Amino acid sequence: MSDVMFEKGLEIRKAVLGAAYVEKSLEAADDFNRDFQQLVTEYCWGAGWGRAALSRRDKSLLNLVMLGTLNRGHEFKLHLKGALTNGCTKDEIKDTLIQLSIYAGIPAGVEAFRLAREVFAEVDSAGAGTA
Repeated sequence: MSDVMFEKGLEIRKAVLGAAYVEKSLEAADDFNRDFQQLVTEYCWGAGWGRAALSRRDKSLLNLVMLGTLNRGHEFKLHLKGALTNGCTKDEIKDTLIQLSIYAGIPAGVEAFRLAREVFAEVDSAGAGTA
């Protein structure tokens, strides 16, 4: 890919996940995983998230279903915060997780709802501390 795609991906990645999180991930990269961080930024965030037919909000909801189905808890929680950043409401997230439960199975739904409640509590407590 190109430096242009990396820069596009970096901009989107920071907008969705937060600049501090992304910068920490990139700064922590070493000789072993630096190429992987570059790939993620270019391919996932630049080439994928950089496409225009679906909104970031739509992509966030899709990611929640896929990550919940795959039982990728850490990434699910990260992308749930991103979904909130991208304007998804709790009701939209709830309905998305109900769809996940129906099509991917109740155990996946149970875990997704559990993780979502953790994120909502974390976000709510962080918001209370800033007032």
